Amino acid sequence: MQLSILATTLGTAAFACAVSHTFLAGRCMEKAKCGGPHHGLWHLLGEVEAVFGFWAAVFLVLLAVFSGPSGAVSYIESISFTEPGFVFAIMLAASAKPVVTISSRAIFALAGRLPLPRGQAVCLTALTVGPLMGSFITEPAAMTVTALILYLAYFRHPLPDPLKYAMLGTLFVNVSIGGVLTHFAAPPVIMCAPTWGWGTGHMLANFGWKAALAVAANAALVTLLFAKRLRKVEIQFSTAKGEEIPGWVTAVHVLVLVLLVALLHHPTAFMAVLVLFLGFMAAYAEHQNELMLRPAFLVGVFLAGLVILGPPQQWWVQSLIERMDASALYVGSALLTAVTDNAALTYLGTLVPDISDANKHALLAGAVTGGGLTVIANAPNPAGYSILKAGFKGGVISPLWLFAGALVPTCVAAAAFMILP
Repeated sequence: MQLSILATTLGTAAFACAVSHTFLAGRCMEKAKCGGPHHGLWHLLGEVEAVFGFWAAVFLVLLAVFSGPSGAVSYIESISFTEPGFVFAIMLAASAKPVVTISSRAIFALAGRLPLPRGQAVCLTALTVGPLMGSFITEPAAMTVTALILYLAYFRHPLPDPLKYAMLGTLFVNVSIGGVLTHFAAPPVIMCAPTWGWGTGHMLANFGWKAALAVAANAALVTLLFAKRLRKVEIQFSTAKGEEIPGWVTAVHVLVLVLLVALLHHPTAFMAVLVLFLGFMAAYAEHQNELMLRPAFLVGVFLAGLVILGPPQQWWVQSLIERMDASALYVGSALLTAVTDNAALTYLGTLVPDISDANKHALLAGAVTGGGLTVIANAPNPAGYSILKAGFKGGVISPLWLFAGALVPTCVAAAAFMILP
């Protein structure tokens, strides 16, 4: 998409404001709690997931003012909202009670076979198996399921903040790298694999096995560091006999997940599946929990804002990619991912002509490595943020503490991709 100088300037300024705003979200939320006639607006500005949507709206309004309404309409019509729509749909389907129940039971069953106290075993299993499921049920679905399990098992308990941020950072990093075993499940992979002709075999041989080792190492590390505190956590997650979900209901939910993944690139089709699924849930409400409409909607708004503000960043992101060799590109893409969605980064990489195979691998590896450092670094992160923020004081997750919690797991992932052959 060829953008005018005006659109590029306004979009870059709005993007910079959005990134800065994410670090001030906590203060906006504190302002909202003070009350007053504008407390609702302050609360909206305090929702990290709504920040990019807000500044995208500001960008479009300014574009309409300076270039005319037709210019803003033409711009918005040139944008594809397939990814935000898909994440919204998959979050609703993955957070349904039957899916969470069967996933939780699988994780708890595996945890029960480990020779560890229950609090440690569940942490190790959830942070390993959950993120790796992202290569098959998609990263947004894996993030939703794993975050719900962690919340039920740990985050609703009065645990120390260092432990919570360590688990959160490990979750974000592991989900980001855990989706690269296949070519169809992780947003940054989806953006580049078809263009570069990469299939699941290529992903598994060049990225997948390294990512799996890093995921297991990160989960083991956080479990070991906080072993004493985790041993004391009492975990109870079971379905009473009278609340058993019929197998055929669970099968329908699994089928819906499969259909949504299969129809990833066909928004009209997967939204039709979602509508039918919502009807099914309403018909068998006794086997369902409350829909996660608000978190899914907020994440959708976040991604829509990111998609709107993404194209104006092409001028500086693409310029940086073209100037780097493979090693520098790996480090650069990992750092850039922290301030721009990794899917947008790999997409911009596909626009670089004659990019070498080494640079392709470095770009993707770096993009997924840095995907846990901030909320905006990886598309599924806002889903985990929405679910787990209730476990923190005031319902606010500190961007700086999140970065600190993700730093060590990020270094482990970097070592896996850079050192292993």
